[in-house]
Amino acid sequence: MINIIKTNKFQTSLITGLLLLTFNISAVAGTETEAPAETSGKATSIIHVPSGYGTDHILDTTRIFTDRDLNQKADLSKAVKLELKSKTEVVIREKGIYILSGNYTDTSVIIEADKKAKIQLVLDNLKVSNESVPAIYVKSADKVYITTAGSENSLQVTGSYAKDGNTNRNAVIFSRSDLVLNGTGTLEIISANGNGISSKDDLKITGGTLKITASNTGLSANDSISVYDGNIDVKSRRDALHSENKVDQLSGYIYIRNGVFNITAGDDAIQGNSAVQIDGGNIHIETCREGIEATYVQINGGTLVINAMDDGISAAYKTQMTVAIIINGGNIDVTMASGDTDAFDSNGYIFVNGGTINAKGWSIFDPGSQSWAAWLGGDITVNGQAWTKEK
Repeated sequence: MINIIKTNKFQTSLITGLLLLTFNISAVAGTETEAPAETSGKATSIIHVPSGYGTDHILDTTRIFTDRDLNQKADLSKAVKLELKSKTEVVIREKGIYILSGNYTDTSVIIEADKKAKIQLVLDNLKVSNESVPAIYVKSADKVYITTAGSENSLQVTGSYAKDGNTNRNAVIFSRSDLVLNGTGTLEIISANGNGISSKDDLKITGGTLKITASNTGLSANDSISVYDGNIDVKSRRDALHSENKVDQLSGYIYIRNGVFNITAGDDAIQGNSAVQIDGGNIHIETCREGIEATYVQINGGTLVINAMDDGISAAYKTQMTVAIIINGGNIDVTMASGDTDAFDSNGYIFVNGGTINAKGWSIFDPGSQSWAAWLGGDITVNGQAWTKEK
């Protein structure tokens, strides 16, 4: 027996039948059986084709974080203390570890190094307030680490951002290279007229406390946003976390392994154009338009509390991947506003394989018109009433 959930905008009913699902999961993750090479020249995408009903992970998470990404303390034995001054740009051209401390106005740290260079900035009681330029601007490097050394640090831009040629460097930390945020301290980011942190490549957060207030997007990346751990507070007028790559269909994903999130967003709380995979963590979305959105959304664990003005979790066609929401585990609490809203809204499939769902609203599961929602495991409670599977 397989429980097929059929819903529309006006009612939610549970139907049990003998329907044998012949659905090929390769249609969920795309038509390729092997991930194609990324257009950027990096290794092949970590997105792969799940089997069954999406019970295995869509992302190969073993390839996301390196040992150095996860090291929360920098080796300061050969570190250089960077001399900063107000109203002055400082350019870093060589690989190495640099310590930044002090209180400055209109200061910008620019990294313009070889594309094979790894550079680590250790923030130790650093405070920077700029009017129109990023506090940290990565023009070129292989990877840049920003590590908080057990201290309180703050970076802000109070006005509108000035372009660098054709580059719209519209974030307090703006990077054209891979960016890793870690450490044991706190970093506060305030962006009055732009994004909080933007990376044109991969953005990773593996530790520390991050507090972002942004008039645009809080955390933005072209290729991916991956969170291993940390405490992350985001208040944004648009998306809180946003990853999108318009060239590479198998980039633009978001992965959350762990961490504590507190999010207030004017638009989507978490949006990855290709995929969003959540394996753990404690994610509290105080308010948003939509809670989580991607072409393929997979939740394998964690605790999620979503208060949404529109849909709680949404899967919509954004890339060359068939649309699906897959729930394999976790504790998910979704509350929607009244009106034309859904707790789980997919333009394709919805599979609930496990976990605990507590949803409040009028329409709970809304699959695509040519698809279906299947309840294969887990517990579902709707408006205080526990659903039971018919025998």
